[in-house]
Amino acid sequence: MKLQNFTYLLLMLLTLAGPLALSFESQVKYYRKLKYLLPAVLFSGTVFIMWDIRFEQLGIWSFNPEFITGIYILNLPVEEWLFFLIIPYSCVFIYEVLNVKLASFEKPNLFVAISLALLIGFALTAYYARDKLYTFFTFFLLTIYFGYTIFRNRFKPHYTKFYLTWLISLLPMLIINGLLTALPVVEYNNDHNLGIRIITIPLEDFFYFFLLLIMNITIYEYMKKQQILRFGNHSS
Repeated sequence: MKLQNFTYLLLMLLTLAGPLALSFESQVKYYRKLKYLLPAVLFSGTVFIMWDIRFEQLGIWSFNPEFITGIYILNLPVEEWLFFLIIPYSCVFIYEVLNVKLASFEKPNLFVAISLALLIGFALTAYYARDKLYTFFTFFLLTIYFGYTIFRNRFKPHYTKFYLTWLISLLPMLIINGLLTALPVVEYNNDHNLGIRIITIPLEDFFYFFLLLIMNITIYEYMKKQQILRFGNHSS
């Protein structure tokens, strides 16, 4: 096995290194909140892994054997499984840091308006690109899940930090996904996407990431709230 076969694995480990090292930081105390993150990671991971397996079978994307270790679980590289653990862990860490460092910065009404505009954009994209499987499924699932989140109307206090997390996370995403698509570790069949790339990254990847992030953070916040309710009821 050559050193380049560890490329994807090393990218994942480097992504994890910073958030893991800072998880015990005294203000954030991220390690104490992992019990809320675990259900979010398990649920979102199940959805995305099933999606990943099917799209790999259909040839919508594939993994270059030159840049992976060759260890597979259900026909997916083990690195891809790690992706759906490490990326949520790292991004929710950013989210928690923002909750501590920018606690007083809140623009809920602004971000609700932005969310409604995005929802319309997601739905229209899914409809007009329904012949492009990657584009369609990304924006269709976004429309369903994000629409549910908006109209359920319980996520409003968290919109500001969610959007800031997404925007900040785009920088490491550009580096990581840029390398994954430039080498390429992951190869895409352009018949199934819009063919629009930012550097070497398909446009759809940015909204695939948006869906992964919103799914993890909504469930994470739900689990935190349930714990507070249980604790409150126990105290009373």
